Amino acid sequence: MAATAAAAVAVIGFVLVALLSVFYGNWRPDRSSGCRFPAIYNFGDSNSDTGSVSAVIRPVPYPNGRNFGGRPSGRYSDGRLIIDFIAENLGLPYMNAYLDSIGTSFRHGANFAATGSTIQPPHLRISEEVCFPLSLNIQILQFTQFKARTTRLYSQVQNLDIKKTLPIPEDFSKALYTMDTGQNDLHDGFTASSMTAEQVQKSVPNMIIQFSQAIEQLYKQGAKIFWIHNTGPIGCLPFFVINYRPKHDDVDQTGCIKSYNEVAQEFNKQLKDMVSQLRGKLVDARLTYVDVYSAKYSLISEAKLHGFVDPFGQCCGRNGKFRECGKKAMMVNGSEVDSDVDVDVDGDSCSNPWEYISWDGIHYTEAANQWVAGRILNGSLSDPPLSISEACHSHNPLHLSS
Repeated sequence: MAATAAAAVAVIGFVLVALLSVFYGNWRPDRSSGCRFPAIYNFGDSNSDTGSVSAVIRPVPYPNGRNFGGRPSGRYSDGRLIIDFIAENLGLPYMNAYLDSIGTSFRHGANFAATGSTIQPPHLRISEEVCFPLSLNIQILQFTQFKARTTRLYSQVQNLDIKKTLPIPEDFSKALYTMDTGQNDLHDGFTASSMTAEQVQKSVPNMIIQFSQAIEQLYKQGAKIFWIHNTGPIGCLPFFVINYRPKHDDVDQTGCIKSYNEVAQEFNKQLKDMVSQLRGKLVDARLTYVDVYSAKYSLISEAKLHGFVDPFGQCCGRNGKFRECGKKAMMVNGSEVDSDVDVDVDGDSCSNPWEYISWDGIHYTEAANQWVAGRILNGSLSDPPLSISEACHSHNPLHLSS
């Protein structure tokens, strides 16, 4: 009986993955009319970190990465992130973290995103209880140094094996600059600072100012083409829905925390306005605002319709409690806390991650990331409505030129 059940689960998983693969294949654009980006430079937090924290602090433990070559990949997920699907869509290799110095090639870009990162620098963050040094302004400084040093080295190095791992200097102005950040700024306000939604919302304008300054600094460094994600429905994350149970009148029709999502929506409104203003200021730049919020909320609100189980369930870690996936728990004074001991097997992760939206209560599964990527990369949720392969084109619909 157990063997029959296991076989059935395996068949269902295979079918779901096959369907997602067909869907994913259908939204790949015709690159013959696309922008042919030579590289991607990414900035953000754990939603797009592909190895920064693993390189400088400690490895992201297994079973993270179980569907990414069967080993930890520096990603907080069972497999690929949205940034990985972006790279695939553009025909580029998966991104290496800038901070990962071992056997790394930066010919096709670098990823500066870091888990725990915020838009606001440490001295301006909502909460002083949690401090992670790799905020957005630091990532921009890292890029500035990276560009200067690799450009100088490229002109000096004679060894071809080394040279082919360096970015071509002319490619910096042709590359795609992707940004996905802001979730941790809101997260800090709701958790570490125990602020009300109204108080967190009052801090949004300063976040947007910092975000705008980061884009302008990249522009001064030669960046021209930007693909900017808004923040997702934070009030739908299982971590919040279960641990910060709202009052009855603060729950929306899906079961998410209404007030938390309203703050995220206000952040997104101000972000979209900022992007619009920058278009008038950075006249030769191409800035695309991407409504990731709508894609994720659509998936969560219609989870079963799209082949997923309870949208507030999670595959790894205790449901709702963010015990880092892959860490064993221990009892201290009668309370369960995380230990520093890694599990060496799948631990408490589920056997069917393709049926879950949430991987660990905060981050998404590969299947969910793939579904969201399928909704945003074709341009249907972008302003202007251009696919990612067309993001280099003019925003004037009467004058499309690369």
